[in-house]
Amino acid sequence: MPRVAVQDSERMNLRVKGDQKARLLRAASLRNTDLTDFVLRLALREADAVIEEAERVNLSRRDHARVLELLENPPVPNDKLRTAAAALPRSV
Repeated sequence: MPRVAVQDSERMNLRVKGDQKARLLRAASLRNTDLTDFVLRLALREADAVIEEAERVNLSRRDHARVLELLENPPVPNDKLRTAAAALPRSV
């Protein structure tokens, strides 16, 4: 998963063209809200949709059945898996 640097500041600056800002201001006024609330609300809605899409795994019926089958009846570990498991740090 990509990681993003987060600054401690609660402020974010955007550069927009004059006509873009005018459109945003007009839309905000039609919603009876200020520009910050309007832009933030829509940006967060889109951010949530992007995150949801990235974190969700959609399986076909066949793949869903295969995953359940493997969970209920896991295959016998092979040499490669046993080697990888042996290399893991021991937990306390």
